Amino acid sequence: MFPLVRELAAKDASIRVPVTVTCRVLKLARQPYYRWLKSPVTDSELVEAYRANALFDAHRRCHSVVAAASVDVP
Repeated sequence: MFPLVRELAAKDASIRVPVTVTCRVLKLARQPYYRWLKSPVTDSELVEAYRANALFDAHRRCHSVVAAASVDVP
């Protein structure tokens, strides 16, 4: 939700909505929003993203090896 608040409050937004109003409508507290704005990605989220990418890469490599082995060569 916080990226939406940031997007709506951006100076270049077509219709600019203040952070206070957006947080009130979405029933969000402003303090966590400003904390997130200061550091949008936590260390644990970054580690989780690296692990997910490693898993996806391993799966892709494994799948491509299996696919190559199953191709019949005339």
